[in-house]
Amino acid sequence: MEMGWLLWGTAVLLLLHVLMQLSPTVNFALRIGFYCLLCLVASAVAAVACLLVNGGRTVRNMRIIKAVVRSFKYFFGVRFEVKGLENFKVEGPAVIVSNHQSVLDMMGLMEVLPDNCVQVGKKELMYMGSVGLIMYLGGVIFINRKSTSSAKMVMSEVAKTMVAENVKVWVYPEGTRNCTGDLLPFKKGAFHLAVQAQVPVIPVVYSSFTTFYNPKTKLFTSGKIKVEVLPPVETKGLTSDDVTDLSDRCFSTMRETLFKLSGHPGIKLVLPKGSMTREAPGALSPALTPGLELQGLVTASTGSVGRQQPCLGQQGEGSESSLEGTVWPLLR
Repeated sequence: MEMGWLLWGTAVLLLLHVLMQLSPTVNFALRIGFYCLLCLVASAVAAVACLLVNGGRTVRNMRIIKAVVRSFKYFFGVRFEVKGLENFKVEGPAVIVSNHQSVLDMMGLMEVLPDNCVQVGKKELMYMGSVGLIMYLGGVIFINRKSTSSAKMVMSEVAKTMVAENVKVWVYPEGTRNCTGDLLPFKKGAFHLAVQAQVPVIPVVYSSFTTFYNPKTKLFTSGKIKVEVLPPVETKGLTSDDVTDLSDRCFSTMRETLFKLSGHPGIKLVLPKGSMTREAPGALSPALTPGLELQGLVTASTGSVGRQQPCLGQQGEGSESSLEGTVWPLLR
């Protein structure tokens, strides 16, 4: 009987291996399925460890979570090349902003996450079983993206928490996952927060995943991710009037770095003030003119203005601010 089960198991594994080699769709589905299962199981194990070691919700649990998640890369053949970690060594709190590409971002996040740093995440993630539990235990700040009325109050609470507990806050200013190989226009919540708290903004850029991960083409193989932590951008003395300029400067620097890390030299076409700027082959986005707010991009073929599409199956933020909803105390 045991030999029979062993033979059946071996046959099934061989069949799956053959299907993965022959069909990109099967390969993608199995690898994503395994990734999701690994997240659930690892989160449950890490949650137990966090409760035993630290007793409840605290940013210190991120050290345990980081150690667990950093093992994921070995299952999927993902390699990281990291540069600029010394730029995290700023005294006091900071707002960290990075590009947001896919569900694999968690691996990249934990690869470079500094100590005493929590993330901002949508409220819906809290209800994702053991994954939501481990995020709660790690001190993640959950936000309600559908509510706009409490945005200023929430940012004020986050700013006070950052200063009082000396923590860094990690925000994805694009507001949603985006696997186009470019950046979506930034929402300004993270930059309002940095200015209000008078803390530096630290940009972090990950190279495009499109060479080894693309949901639209069902591509998921092994690959290398280049990560660069850029020098802090100071906000001392800035006011709310400077938020747009701060956001534009960070966007411009991060976009240039994204193209460099991804091996795209970029094409820069400067048009008259109030129009659009093209900086990458096949991708056009709003010009970086201070005060210009265009929520679309010009297509290379028709020149018409249209909304840039994020990753398949993802939805954008419903409001400008990335920090709206309820701030949970970090309980350090």
